[in-house]
Amino acid sequence: MLAALLAGCGSSRASRTPTLADVPLVTGAKVAAQVRRCDTGSNAYCAIEFVVLDPLYKSSDQLTKDEAHQLRKSGWSIANGDTGVESAANSPSHGLRVTYASAMNDLRGVDLGWIRRPRTITLALSNTMFDRSAAMSMMLEVGAS
Repeated sequence: MLAALLAGCGSSRASRTPTLADVPLVTGAKVAAQVRRCDTGSNAYCAIEFVVLDPLYKSSDQLTKDEAHQLRKSGWSIANGDTGVESAANSPSHGLRVTYASAMNDLRGVDLGWIRRPRTITLALSNTMFDRSAAMSMMLEVGAS
């Protein structure tokens, strides 16, 4: 009986943990840093925060705009982000939600206390600013359904 209960928990937990392969990124984009953060409350889930770079772009703003286009083209519905400088999108099944912003806008949100990011993500975004690399911050989490 206990084994059946544990097996059931394992499968429900797995469905509440997204993977980076679930996000349609623009061609040439590379993940520079990632951190998995979990909430162990009654509705336990994990989210993945990551930094995306693309050397084909000259600006983070254009990278972010083209990522929005890529998401729409892949059937994701565009939504409002958590702050005024973030954007978001829901997967076609609404099982996943991605929130994203240019490196500068994400760092501004961290600096002003609007959002919190793991130190690894904040440092990776900061480094992209010094390197003048086109980059954005993304967070993938389970959606409403």
